[in-house]
Amino acid sequence: MKTAATELFGIEAPIFAFSHCRDVVVATSKAGGFGVLGAAWMTPEHLEQELKWIDDHIGGLPYGVDMVFSSTSTTVEFDKSPRELLPAENVAFINGLLDADGVAPLPEDEVQGWYADYARNLSFSPATSEALLDVALAHPIRFVVSALGIAPPHVIQRVHDRGIKFGALVGSAKQARKQVEAGVDVIIAQGSEAGGHTGQVTSMVLWPEIVDAVAPVPVLAAGGIGRGRQMAAALALGAEGVWCGSIWLGTVESELTPDMREVLYSATPEDAIITLGYTGKPCRAIRSKYTEAWDRPDAPKPLKQVPLQSILSGEPFRRVERARRKDWMTYAAGQIVGLVNEPTSVKNVIYDMVMEYAETVDRVTRMVEE
Repeated sequence: MKTAATELFGIEAPIFAFSHCRDVVVATSKAGGFGVLGAAWMTPEHLEQELKWIDDHIGGLPYGVDMVFSSTSTTVEFDKSPRELLPAENVAFINGLLDADGVAPLPEDEVQGWYADYARNLSFSPATSEALLDVALAHPIRFVVSALGIAPPHVIQRVHDRGIKFGALVGSAKQARKQVEAGVDVIIAQGSEAGGHTGQVTSMVLWPEIVDAVAPVPVLAAGGIGRGRQMAAALALGAEGVWCGSIWLGTVESELTPDMREVLYSATPEDAIITLGYTGKPCRAIRSKYTEAWDRPDAPKPLKQVPLQSILSGEPFRRVERARRKDWMTYAAGQIVGLVNEPTSVKNVIYDMVMEYAETVDRVTRMVEE
């Protein structure tokens, strides 16, 4: 395949795989696509370990890193325990529901140990982002992506000075224009079907609107893509490639636990709902007792200050995982989750997407010729 994206990054297929799992990143690049490691929840030390592993296994193929350059995050006071950082009402509410449903509490040493480390990893302060960028730029990455908001000018300049392309996820044409004005090289237009933080405009409306708004800057289409027909639609609407996330969660390379995989495989598109309970901001995730808890009339308001709600979710998520309570389990996933229903490999997903894309293009071409 030949698009602006394949030419820009020297890849065979314009399929970009966002994943928090290094195995998915490597498998994607080896299959002819482009792997992008999600680094938002990592410490610099953890990111260094992950990127070194990728370098040792990817065989010199291109890959990238997705980060958060946020100026709106709340400073986390590391001298306090996670529970002391959070409103007592919110902590008592969610833990009380788990207690009532028979989910065992965390041992106190884990609250002071694992939970404290978990909270530190969620610090999205500018200083933390800069430290992560320092680590990333010490490796042969080819792409840096801002997952939330516009990166500071000096950050984009640092990336460009290394000959690396800079990208940004957006959910509206207005956001896309601002990113291009800031110097971004690639726009990722993410429709509301996507997993994680997403806007309100559906992909079929958003993609061509952003393509027209930022031309000739290349656009990658995101949100609801996991098959070749969807990729064909994205390219027909002017995109130069596709950015996929949820489709990799069901692969044998993904980071999910066996229990979470079972939840994923049984989920339908209707189960991928928007919730504030995950991060405090609109986030599409799989429906569960946890997401439903925050919709109860007696629920306190989710914590909108980043990253407080994410820190709050750490303890109940750990409890649920320990107890293997799949009815409480949730994970950020898009509406494409309905197609994720059995184990497969990253290579097979990419192969199937490319083959179905070719068949779709051939079908449409024959319709025109006839």
